[in-house]
Amino acid sequence: MLLGAPAHAQTAAPATVVALTARTPELSTFHKLVQQAGLNASLEGSGPVTVFAPTNDAFKAVPAAAMDKLSKDPEWLKSVLSYHVVPGALKAGNINANSALTTVNGAQITASKAGDFVTVDEGLVTQADLVAGNGVVHVIDRVLMPAVKK
Repeated sequence: MLLGAPAHAQTAAPATVVALTARTPELSTFHKLVQQAGLNASLEGSGPVTVFAPTNDAFKAVPAAAMDKLSKDPEWLKSVLSYHVVPGALKAGNINANSALTTVNGAQITASKAGDFVTVDEGLVTQADLVAGNGVVHVIDRVLMPAVKK
């Protein structure tokens, strides 16, 4: 703490997970896609929700054909983004060795913890427990893709 700075000068948590992603530079692609998919209203609700938000670099690693499909197929985009959202506020400390989680679109993902490392399916949590008024955001290094329904 800086000398002379009032104790209450700490930055308040953003009101929503959407506001949190908006002010986190490495999540700008995720934030833009949430807006494009029209999911901001559901992520600005009272929650609580847990969002596993891929970084900009994670989106850059997605094959061009898959990103093209996301940009042209609004339902697929919603499905992929919803696959990163779990009901309830789940902090990293509450994740067990293998925790089966149900996403908001009904799919199953697995969160695992080994020592200080937390993974979600194939994604590594690089920044945990970013708290917003309506939930928690964990930054991950990979875009999670749901199984394609036939």
